Amino acid sequence: RHTSIAEEVLQLALHNALAGLESILVSFESKLSGSDDYTFLLRELGNRSEYEKAIKCFNFAVRRETRRTEQGKLATAMISILGRLGKVELARGIFHTALNEGYGKTVYAFSALISAFGRSGYCDEALKVFDSMKNYGLKPNLVIYNAVIDACGKGGLEFKRVVEIFDEMLRSGVQPDRITFNSLLAVCSRGGLWEAASNLFSEMVDRGIDRDIFTYNTFLDAVCKGGQMDLAFEIMAEMPAKNIFPNVITYSTMVDGYAKAGRFDDALNLFNEMKFLGIGLDRVSYNTLLSIYAKLGRFEEALDICREMEDSGMRRDVVTYNALLGGYGKQGKYDEVRALFDEMKAQKVSPNLLTYSTVIDVYSKGGLYDEAMDVFREFKRAGLKADVVLYSALIDALCKNGLVESAVSLLDEMTKEGIRPNVVTYNSIIDAFGRSATSEHVFVAGGIRESQADSSSSLVIKQCIHGRAVDREDNRIVKIFGQLAAEKGGQAKKDCGGKREILCILGIFQKMHELEIRPNVVTFSAILNACSRCDSFEDASMLLEELRLFDNQVYGVAYGLLMGYRENVWIQAQSLFDEVKLMDSSTASAFYNALTDMLWHFGQKRGAQLVVLEGKRRQVWDNVWSNSCLDLHLMSSGAARAMVHSWLLNIHSTVFEGHELPKLLSILTGWGKHSKVVGDGALRRAVEALLTGMGAPFQLAKCNLGRFVSTGPVVTAWLRESGTKNLLVLHDNRTQPENTRFEEISNLQTLTL
Repeated sequence: RHTSIAEEVLQLALHNALAGLESILVSFESKLSGSDDYTFLLRELGNRSEYEKAIKCFNFAVRRETRRTEQGKLATAMISILGRLGKVELARGIFHTALNEGYGKTVYAFSALISAFGRSGYCDEALKVFDSMKNYGLKPNLVIYNAVIDACGKGGLEFKRVVEIFDEMLRSGVQPDRITFNSLLAVCSRGGLWEAASNLFSEMVDRGIDRDIFTYNTFLDAVCKGGQMDLAFEIMAEMPAKNIFPNVITYSTMVDGYAKAGRFDDALNLFNEMKFLGIGLDRVSYNTLLSIYAKLGRFEEALDICREMEDSGMRRDVVTYNALLGGYGKQGKYDEVRALFDEMKAQKVSPNLLTYSTVIDVYSKGGLYDEAMDVFREFKRAGLKADVVLYSALIDALCKNGLVESAVSLLDEMTKEGIRPNVVTYNSIIDAFGRSATSEHVFVAGGIRESQADSSSSLVIKQCIHGRAVDREDNRIVKIFGQLAAEKGGQAKKDCGGKREILCILGIFQKMHELEIRPNVVTFSAILNACSRCDSFEDASMLLEELRLFDNQVYGVAYGLLMGYRENVWIQAQSLFDEVKLMDSSTASAFYNALTDMLWHFGQKRGAQLVVLEGKRRQVWDNVWSNSCLDLHLMSSGAARAMVHSWLLNIHSTVFEGHELPKLLSILTGWGKHSKVVGDGALRRAVEALLTGMGAPFQLAKCNLGRFVSTGPVVTAWLRESGTKNLLVLHDNRTQPENTRFEEISNLQTLTL
């Protein structure tokens, strides 16, 4: 409702310095039409990030306005504008001034400040403002409740607490609207709470509340983040029937969901559909597509997307660079990471928290700890504070180097800093259990215990201890890089302490329970891996009991197979495997590998064999088996050994059915690219020991360090020997009669992975 005079004043305000704004406003004061014109000026200046000019304009207007209601409208507008710009302290100042001068005691001013805090993630502050309304005799209305629910969602408040506010709203007689439900769905989408989102979506129908494109897009985001991509596809397919048509955000959400689930072909097919329908790609779409190509290692296509994006008038932003950095990092292309990081800064694109976390993670995983330390120091100079991603990267690096206790110590440090760990953080520590068969005590009285080291390694440690750290947290992280550098050089001391590690892992489980961190299938795989590295059955049982607290069904299947209740538990195992099949291929194969390793480790070799054959039937490992070749390179040592027995039994049947074997037979184990000595991988050694123990006539190929070969006639002769079949048939150390009741089966619950 602004006048043309307001537009003229806006242009003058934009083209003149802050100091000249007062005289412009004075000269046009008589022509400006009250609070509507001033509100227009505030909004347009805010849209151009000219918040200082907006504040000066607000102060000018509020001094000249005599009506309290109009002053209140101006204050509400100013608070909202500052909130959108992230200037929450300035917004708070405007609010308190308005309260003190008598024109800020309105639900709209309170709502604006709640939203301002929410936008910046300060949900605790937003709740304090919400609670303080009662002191001023104000009763929250729909606008207030919508603001506080939205603020809590943006501030990361857990869904249970947000629901309590929603319930309070209903008890107060305030009926929700579409904005309320959209805000609640947004809370679900941030946590991937797809089941809760489904319930809210249905409740909107029950209440007769129309659903709009934002409702559908937010619901889809929750379903995609919950990993339920088939359900997400069904929801998207039903949208046109409701006269709501998928837009670029809908497609971007779906594509991102497919990408995160590892279903890259589905993601790329949706992009092709977007182009066919004439839906223009936005920045988010381009960055998502670029990220997919980068994850696939298809960097030429990723760079083509960059060029197409720039031709459309969109420069590379921090998200673009982050996607490329992560993609190059996963491929171990450290020179490209370094060059891209430098290019980003040269192009005046400021690295954000994720950029630094990604580069530090890449360098840490690549063993480039000095480079990681330099990036961390640059990160601190930028005035940023470490978050869960950076801490998780450091913890993962410690764990992969067998420094489990230091990882746990850093976890404690992280929680003391008020940073909430996530399931990824804990999975790294659980999975590290027993890998090195040692635990270390490196930090002593605040410093690193040094061994007699060579001068270069000693220098690294001294640089770390006396580095230019800003505070205790920084000092500790810099020391960690020094510890990792020393470990890389073989200098960090470790002490054997398997029992201490078990207690350490049990403590980790307890922390997860206390923080109500929901485990995922990777957690279950990590626990099973930890069990397979236990020295005794009793230690493994202790860890399995913790698994029981997390999920009764996974526990039931693992414990049932381990104790020899194979016949009774197999139906439940099928149900579990159906759930695992919904995961991406790498996650599914990791679960099968972990379960098989545990069974093999404790002598349940027939059970292990059944699990790998089930995995083969469900195509968990692609093209693992043919008449002439067995490909084991994606399998764990237990799974591989069980599969060798199965394959040899199969070709044994072929021979005794009168068929001829192929001229050349091969068993592939890979060449051990992650092992310290190239060609001496753990899988290769395990398979070699198995073949040697059985007397199987396979030899290591001279031209391929990861391939065992033999000829068809030689293997046929060995298979025809009288004792060979007995060597190939596997048995369980523990078995139970088929009619023995397994007490856990009746209590097993459906697994949600």
